[in-house]
Order: sequence, then C-alpha cells, then structure tokens
Amino acid sequence: MASNGTYNAYDMARAQFDSIADVIDLDEGARAFLRTPMREYHFTIPVRMDDGTVQVFAGFRVQHNDARGPCKGGIRFHPQETIDTVRALSMWMTWKCAVVDIPLGGGKGGVICDPHNLSMREQEAICRGFIRQLARNIGPVADVPAPDVMTSPQHMLWMMDEYEKIHGGHFPGAITGKPVGMGGSLGRTQATGYGVIYTLREALKELSIRPSDTIASVQGFGNVAQYAIELYHQIGGTTISVSCWDQKEQCANVFRKKDGIDLAELRGITDRFGGIDQAKARDLGYEVLPGDAWIDQDVDILIPSALENSITAENVEKMSKRVKIIAEGANGPTTPEADKAIHARGIHMIPDFLANAGGVTCSYFEQVQSNMNYFWEMDEVLGKLDVKMTAAYVAVSELAGKQSIYMRDAAYVVSINRVAEACRARGWI
Repeated sequence: MASNGTYNAYDMARAQFDSIADVIDLDEGARAFLRTPMREYHFTIPVRMDDGTVQVFAGFRVQHNDARGPCKGGIRFHPQETIDTVRALSMWMTWKCAVVDIPLGGGKGGVICDPHNLSMREQEAICRGFIRQLARNIGPVADVPAPDVMTSPQHMLWMMDEYEKIHGGHFPGAITGKPVGMGGSLGRTQATGYGVIYTLREALKELSIRPSDTIASVQGFGNVAQYAIELYHQIGGTTISVSCWDQKEQCANVFRKKDGIDLAELRGITDRFGGIDQAKARDLGYEVLPGDAWIDQDVDILIPSALENSITAENVEKMSKRVKIIAEGANGPTTPEADKAIHARGIHMIPDFLANAGGVTCSYFEQVQSNMNYFWEMDEVLGKLDVKMTAAYVAVSELAGKQSIYMRDAAYVVSINRVAEACRARGWI
C-alpha cells in the first residue's frame, strides 16, 4: 500500500522482495540493487488523430534486471497505466523468468491510452512512436517486448516493422507475440492459460485430488482465462463462474451457471476485449452477478486472471471455506495482507510468477525460433512448455515442503537466489 492508503503495485512488489531478502539473509548490496530497476525510460508519443488534432501519449519502459539475459516483458495499453505499475511488473518479470529457469531478465512497458477509444490507425501510430523512442534501447540482445493488457499480435507486428525500418534489416527476435507466419510461435496464444493449468494439475496430484472432482471460479475472460478454462475442462474440471469488464456500463460482471459454464457458447458472445454480452448470456441461462462475486463462490479452486489487487484484506474473508487452491493467472492479484489470511487458512497458493510464467516461457521459445529462423509444430511447443512449467512447479513445491514455507515465499527464494547469484558471478555486486 502507498502511504496515502491507495494501492501501489511497486510498493507491493518491493514488500514481497524485502520479506524474502530477510528470509534468505540477502546482503545489503544485493538488496539495494535488486529492489530497484536498473534502467527506466519515460517518453512522449505525439500522434495526429483521425480528426486532425495532435494528442500526446505518455509511455514507459522499465528494465529491472538483465543479469541472466536480455530483458523480457509485455507492453500494456491502459488508461490508468502508471510508472509504478510498470516498475512492479518489470520486477515480477525478473522473478518469473528466473523461476522457470529461462535465460532472460525482467522488463515491462506501458502507454497511457484507451484502445477502446482509438482507431486502428491511431493505435498503429502509438506503436510506431513507442519503438521510435526506444529503438536504441531494445532488441534481440537487449530487451524483447511482447503483448500485454489491451495489446495484440497486430500491435507487435507494427512495432517489429518499425524496429526493422530503423535498423535496416530483419530482426524477428526483437519482439515476441507476433502473428504466426510473421515470426510468431504456434502455441503462444494458449501458453499463459495452459501454463496455469499445468501447474494446477501438478498441485492437484500433490494434494491427491482428481480434477474431475473439482469446481472453479475464474476472474476475467480474456486470453489467459479462456485458455485456462479450456485446458481445465479438458482435464476434467468444471467452471461455474467467470467475470469480465463491461465497457458500456464501466463495471465488472460475473456470469454464473451452477451446473457449469459452456466455454464455446460464452466465447461466441464475447468481444475482442473479453467482454460478454449480458442480454445474450441471460438468454443462454446465465445469472449476471456483481463483479466481485467471483471470489465468494462455493468452489475448490479460484483462478484470478484479470488485473492486480483483486484479492485484498477487504474481500479475502468472503472466500468459501471449500477453497483449496488459488492459481494466479494475473500478475499481482493478491495483496500481502490477503496473502497472510490465505496462508493462515492453509490454502495451496500457486503464485503468479510461477503459475502464469507459461506466457514468457513461450515468448522465449518464439525468440529462439525467430533467431534461428526455424519454427516448431504446435505439439512440440506445448510439450516443451509442459516440461518447463512442471519442472518449475516441482522445484518450488519441493523447497516449500523441505523448508515448511508458503509456496509464494518458496518461489521467491528460488528466483531471487538465481538472480543474485548471476549478479555476483558477473561481479556486479
């Protein structure tokens, strides 16, 4: 929390880091170095709008740490974007890359804008302007951007094209999350959501629970949530509720069907931003509930897959006593205060930077394929992803068991030790 009582993602990311630094007795030099980004870029992007006026958009790129390899992280287009959110997300990306043991560091970017209110031409201008401001500071061996909230493969392709124009060659490994056929990887669309379920599957095995005996509630209905639900249903689970943002009403809603949602029919009435048509959902037999109702459903599994700060000290007590597992599809959905309550209840937590690391892992696979100009088939990509996610989950779970510590703490211990060791080995600290 920030000093004025408002939520601040960067304060939360640093608080999480500080608590683990105490646990592993990290030296002062390493603490000071790792709790602050190595580099930040703040810039403006002037765009001539469709009506002839010029609007100036604020952009950021933060490179938290590149000791283990080039920085890696998405670019978000969001009207409430802040530099502190980008700082926090870049830090979480460092730990995420380290926990799945891929040779990349943490970065993140953002532009303060609302794509809902921008034409595609205006969005293209923002993408190209973003790259013009950063062309000397990103690239295949320095910092590799990717899509994030409200950005898409099309945005990444515009960015790659601008980067290649500036540098005068083909550099498909400069940006990931591109369309398949233009340097993108098969499986990238599914990767983050599927990765959540690969770790959930391992947790269920560990707890001796059959997936077919479980029911889940999911916050969000964007890419991550949809593919998590898809694979969760394939392994036998049932989802009874999902939430999504209603652009017209400017509020979130929960869509519930007590005998289980039909993913295909909901996808059929969903817009490109993951918004579900209320009237059509009611016609299909769904109840429409307030947006925070996803957390108090009578389920075994909660999968928060929307934005940060979703499980807080104020709503954590609303969770059903039946909840056994939380798998964090979103970045930073649980505040430290809520974490304490979840830990006290003995709920099995699969923390965000482990659970949702499938996206960056597949982005790494895309980068490898782009750089060698040879692309794998879907089964090979998803097979490699399953191996990476399973190995990461097992390493964290074994440490948590050996040291009798919370899963989030164990994941941080693994990650921070790996990054600190890389910094020491390079002679930086």
